[in-house]
This record gives sequence, C-alpha cells and structure tokens, in this order.
Amino acid sequence: MIRQNPVLRRRALIIGATLACVSAAPLALAAEKFPSQPIEIVIHSKYGGGTDTTARMMMIRSRRYLGVDMSVNAQRGGSGAQAHQYAMAKPRDGYTVLALTQTHLYTIARGKSPLKIGDVQGVARAMDDPTFITVSAKSPYKTLKELVAASKDKALNWGVAQVGGTEHIGLATFAKAAGIKFKVVPFGSGAQMVQALMSGAIDATLPNVSEGGSQVQDGTFVALAVMAPKRLKEYPNVPTTFENGASVKVSTTRGYWVLSGTPMDRVEILSKAMVKAMKHEVFANYLKSSGLTVEDSVAGHEEWTKNIREEYAQAVEALTDLGLLKKK
Repeated sequence: MIRQNPVLRRRALIIGATLACVSAAPLALAAEKFPSQPIEIVIHSKYGGGTDTTARMMMIRSRRYLGVDMSVNAQRGGSGAQAHQYAMAKPRDGYTVLALTQTHLYTIARGKSPLKIGDVQGVARAMDDPTFITVSAKSPYKTLKELVAASKDKALNWGVAQVGGTEHIGLATFAKAAGIKFKVVPFGSGAQMVQALMSGAIDATLPNVSEGGSQVQDGTFVALAVMAPKRLKEYPNVPTTFENGASVKVSTTRGYWVLSGTPMDRVEILSKAMVKAMKHEVFANYLKSSGLTVEDSVAGHEEWTKNIREEYAQAVEALTDLGLLKKK
C-alpha cells in the first residue's frame, strides 16, 4: 500500500476546494436573480461635479427600471486609480459599476492604474460632448484653413485645461493630421481656458459644446470646426474637421463600465436599463441643457466598449508623440 505524503495531500485538497469554488461561482451568479440588491456607482471625482451630476441624472430612471436602489460612491485619488483599486476588491457581479471619463483611460495608458484596458467592459455611454476648434470673434483667422495655414509658419498659442488632458491630446492628434505647429498653454480647467480666449490671452482653444456653446451662439467665439465626422444638429453652420481634410474625432465622453469577467447577461441587463433611462425626457433634457442630444450621446455596451477602445488607442498614440508615454 502506497502512503500519500500528508503535505501533498493537504495541498491537493486546498487546490481542489479552490477550483470547486471558482467553477461554482459562475453557476451561483447565474442562478441568482439580478439585480436583487442595491447597485453602487463609483466615481473618481468630487461630489457635485459633472461626473457625479451625470450619474445621479442617469440613476433617476435607471433605479426604477432595474427595481433596486442605486448610490454614488466617490473614490478620489490617482486620477481614477483609487476607483480602480476599490473595484478590484469587489466581486465581479454587476453590483459595482464605475463612471468613466477619458481620465481613466489616460491613467491606464500611463501605467498608473492596477488595470489594463482589457479589464474594462463598457455598459452604457451617457454623454458624447464634441470639441470645437474656436477663436475669438476678434481673431484674424476666419476659417480653419486660415488657422492651419498660419500654424504651418509659426506655432500659435492654444489653451488647454491640463497637459496630457483631453484638449491637449485632441490638439496633438489634430496637429499631426494637419501638419501644423502649436504651443500649449495649460489653465487648470475648461472654464479658465474659455476665459483666456475671451480675454485674448491665447490664439485658439478646444472647448466642448457644453463649455463653449453659449459663446459660439452669442458671437463671442467663432467655431471654425467641430472635431466630429458629421455636423451637429444644433450647429448646422459649423463645418467638421473631416470636411477640412483632417479625420480627427475628439469628444469628452462619460459612461459606465464594469470589470471584465462580470457575467455578460448582467452587463446586458444593466445596459438596457441605463440606455432606456437615459433616453427618457428627464435625462434628455439634461443633455439638451448642455447643447447635446440623446441620439449622439447615449449608446449601449457594444458601441460604448468599441468607443472606449478607440479613445484609448488614440490617447496612447498622442501621449507617446508628446513624450508623456514611453515607446514600447
């Protein structure tokens, strides 16, 4: 009779029990009614900010369609890294949903997050806020072609909120496509960036529709182009960068995601409820107040996940070109 080493036997039992638990976990999740408990929306920024407000507007109808309560939990720090760390400690069961902005993608791209882009599974997009290329009404440049022509000879001053942020990456992407020179002047926020253009401190800037739309409408700013494939319904006279030979799309997007490994049937349930909620007039009016539309903003998990991957790839390329990301 062969006697088994007791240490090896204990290890075998532990491994067997672990595998049993792992294989049983998806079965247990599949058998459980979803959702049957409150859902947590994790944000990376302060309460009362744009990400928080958008989440709460989404939740007004979503909690009704899902049949459970929803709450917002701010996990601030590391430009999204703290929120990622928090989510990693939670089960991948659909009850922990994160709010995403491009900030999360930049943090992942720069290796400052415990996550990789493959860990991000989109649920629903809430907002797609396109970017204008704007100058002051007093500017000598009246068209995008004139601005581009001037920028080939010398680097003009462009305002951005932050170095390595959405406007900076968008500008770098556009400059590469158009073959122009530029200088960035960071102001710390989109509001200060807009104020700088109004005061004449910079030559041009890239506000979102929600940031610069009112100034475009009252004639303070001239929108030389919108960085999108098609013209905006609310601004039909503003041409696109695509029309001007630069196929560059730049938007500030907000949406919701879970960690990969969350059962797809649960992702589907969350996505359908959130999309339905955000197509309701309550959320539609919220978007409209910022000059945005449901048709261009709200999307389900498939389109949103594709959108996230495209934005990440664009960010990696631009950050590398700017020297903010080491070439692999």
